[in-house]
Amino acid sequence: MASVCVFCASSRTLDQRWLDLAAETGAELARRGHTLVSGGGRVGMMGAVADGARAAGGHTLGVIPQALVDLEVADLAADELLVTDGMASRKTLMIEKSDAFVALPGGLGTLDELFEVWTTATLAMHAKPMVLLDVDGFYRPLLDWLGTLATHHFLKPAALDLLLVAPTIPEALTLLESRLTS
Repeated sequence: MASVCVFCASSRTLDQRWLDLAAETGAELARRGHTLVSGGGRVGMMGAVADGARAAGGHTLGVIPQALVDLEVADLAADELLVTDGMASRKTLMIEKSDAFVALPGGLGTLDELFEVWTTATLAMHAKPMVLLDVDGFYRPLLDWLGTLATHHFLKPAALDLLLVAPTIPEALTLLESRLTS
């Protein structure tokens, strides 16, 4: 099966619904036989997705910069934990270690990771599928704005087509899997 990188929030102050969503995503990845690649943290949704994957028997690979290890937020329960020298090298290694990407609701870090992967895909540096999990329309304002960018020719419509969007975890993973096999 595939190594699937999940981008999501690491905030400690999230509503339980987001933590549950992350845990269920990790569990569903594991049930489908995929390896979870994460940002290597043990807090917030990042910790919940890894815990969910392991609870369902999945393999987890965390990639974390040394500065965050030093803050004692590393997922030391990860099956593999790779430590980098910074955030940029973390993203590069996460992209290298992953066959596909799923972005859950999140903030700046999640968007940074998503846009890095998406930008490199538009430049044909990889052809790995990317799915945005748009639960309850979380990303609808962003998607509307991206549509405006395309309308004004700041973004090619083909670039929009690279970013797959799904409203539920099963739909997101099924969509991702269909692109991995095509």
